[in-house]
Amino acid sequence: MRIGIIGAENSHTVSIATVVNVEKRIRGAQVTSVWGETRAFALKAAEAGQIPLIVRNPADLIGQVDGAVVDHRHGKFHLPAAWPLLEAKIPLFIDKPFCYRLSEGKRFLARAAQLKVPVCSFSTLPKQESFRALKKEARQVGKIHAVISSGPCDIKSKWGGIFFYGIHQVDMVLRLLGCKLQHAQVVKGTGKNHEAVLSFADGAVAVMNLIGGGGAAFHLSVIGEKGRLDRAISYDQSPYLTGVREFTGMFRSGKSPETAQSMLAPVAALEALEQSVKSGRRVKVPLH
Repeated sequence: MRIGIIGAENSHTVSIATVVNVEKRIRGAQVTSVWGETRAFALKAAEAGQIPLIVRNPADLIGQVDGAVVDHRHGKFHLPAAWPLLEAKIPLFIDKPFCYRLSEGKRFLARAAQLKVPVCSFSTLPKQESFRALKKEARQVGKIHAVISSGPCDIKSKWGGIFFYGIHQVDMVLRLLGCKLQHAQVVKGTGKNHEAVLSFADGAVAVMNLIGGGGAAFHLSVIGEKGRLDRAISYDQSPYLTGVREFTGMFRSGKSPETAQSMLAPVAALEALEQSVKSGRRVKVPLH
């Protein structure tokens, strides 16, 4: 299996190539090609990840790979770079966030379904054993009424504001509470730390602590009708291995581990939160 990666500025590129090429954790697979936002980024990633070929344009991967990873620091670049590969029917893993606007994500996935091309996108946080164990244990507390999450997030990040790191908390929250969001709001603090509130159709609520100062670790509290769970969400020894196994498995099988809803709901939430950052108001989350 030949894998190409679009984007080399993001540290995820080297991490994925390390799992596949250096550690050889995925049998029969190799990251064979990379495109970088700059020549320097591409050279650095190729050397660290033992990637043999640097291509001049993302579309140069067509005919050269069996699956592709699209991996920019800013999500607005993901789908424009991925469209030519989609049209060439190359299976795609789109790194987090899937896209920057819900409307473009809907169009992309509709076209993928029409072409029968498998696509997946996710944060690495829900793939960690610590989160998967928490989600399993949460069955014991019955219906979940509230989730409180904490983690790093700079709402003014040059790589998409709340989209850049907010995706991690949003993805975990939605996998616990479901995707039937109604409203989203960001309550700004006086400094770099803020809160986001998500409300759901069934009455559940999530509060996300967006920590812009210091090295905040990810943490979740789950409050259900039968009790409460509080857990730090720590990284696996190999944080990217489970995710890489999932998308390379999709490249082989042609079946995505994600749904349109699981990929679009986080984008809908983040877009509404971005609007709330600007307006200070509660924003209705559009249907996805």
